[in-house]
Amino acid sequence: MSQQTMHIGFDDTDSTKGGCTTYLAAVLVEKLTHFNVCFIDYPLLVRLNPNVPWKTRGNGALCLRFTYKAELEDQIKETAMALWKEHSAVNEKGTDPGIVFLKAKTIPAELTTFSKKAETTIVTLKEAMEHIKKVGAEAAGFNTCRGIIGALAAIGENLDCDHTFELIAYRTPENLGTKRRVDESTIFQMDNQTLPYTYNNVDSEKGRVIITPRGPDPILMGIRGESAAIVKRAFEIVKPLEPVERWVIFRSNQGTDAHLQVVPQLKGIKPYCSVIVKGIVSKNPRIIPLRHVILSIEDDSAEIDCAAYEPTGELRKIARELQVGDYLEVSGAVHQTTDTKPLTINLEKINILNLTRKMQTQNPLCPNCGKHLKSMGKNQGMRCEKCGHKYTELKKMETSVPRVIKAGLYVTSTRSQRHLTKPLRRYGQEKQCKDCNGLIDGWRSSFA
Repeated sequence: MSQQTMHIGFDDTDSTKGGCTTYLAAVLVEKLTHFNVCFIDYPLLVRLNPNVPWKTRGNGALCLRFTYKAELEDQIKETAMALWKEHSAVNEKGTDPGIVFLKAKTIPAELTTFSKKAETTIVTLKEAMEHIKKVGAEAAGFNTCRGIIGALAAIGENLDCDHTFELIAYRTPENLGTKRRVDESTIFQMDNQTLPYTYNNVDSEKGRVIITPRGPDPILMGIRGESAAIVKRAFEIVKPLEPVERWVIFRSNQGTDAHLQVVPQLKGIKPYCSVIVKGIVSKNPRIIPLRHVILSIEDDSAEIDCAAYEPTGELRKIARELQVGDYLEVSGAVHQTTDTKPLTINLEKINILNLTRKMQTQNPLCPNCGKHLKSMGKNQGMRCEKCGHKYTELKKMETSVPRVIKAGLYVTSTRSQRHLTKPLRRYGQEKQCKDCNGLIDGWRSSFA
């Protein structure tokens, strides 16, 4: 009996009212075990360009990779298609599900290139269909079929460089739509015991748990970390106060900055992309309503606004202390020009490369008694109110004032970080290649 290798990608089955494409992956994993498939990788959770206007929530696409007996191929595809249709919210506005099947031992290089493009910019369905035809894949979709783009991109992403893991636990149907019930003290305990190998468990600024979502989706919690073993260990520390229907460990590009592109000059910035650019502060920060901070940077080619919104927390405070002449490297999403707003980078990170001196003007001290002198008027010199001496030759002087910020990297608050944003806790833990030791034992809940 010959063994074949299959990759199934799918995307955009959920809606703003509920559902979750990762849940479809978790259920499909269970269904495929009935065909005795051998998974050759963890389910992949691939976050795509977070700036596309039509995304549902996190813009995540999924891929399952496995070997199987060739004679079971039709049954496997039929099972996957039936489940995909069942879990696709095809009647909800903005939901455009897609599914792709690819039989191949190795991923064609052009699909990997396509995937990287989908993570950083806008790609079209036409491009996706051209690749599908060329590599001999099969695809299906509903409505605009835009989910086919993400499905193919998930297949193309082999995550052979930096990557992370996420253990996602799901709720039982009767609890959907209610507040998640988890012992929060055990989440803080878990964060303490697993740092720095898990991340974004809690918001330290607000003292708030962030592994439990608040929407109508079936996710109870998601724990992200550096390895499958560490997220499983972390999950064992946390105490749910409601039943867990199932859980699965995913491998992902989350927390890797995969969405960011270095743009050499400001004039090369385009909307709907996430960029890393360098520039000199050209306009001092100003506060706009709701306590958002706007500043401008420039280089030899252009000038652009940068926005640190109130939820960015410490990053907003840092942005507020910048001044004209400071040299920065900034990262963030490029917001499209509107009638009321110019092209703007919504800041995720500020790397202060060089700070200028901050100067302040003050009256000199009285040479006689040491008290600060007072001006007698324009070009009339200074006088001392304490001892009465006058000094026609003395003028105001400039002195250097210590800056309250230092050079270095600052990242937006945990609560406002996008799925792809690399948090400070991950710096120095980046992976250079894929772990080829296979899947750990017990990477998913067991099924009866």
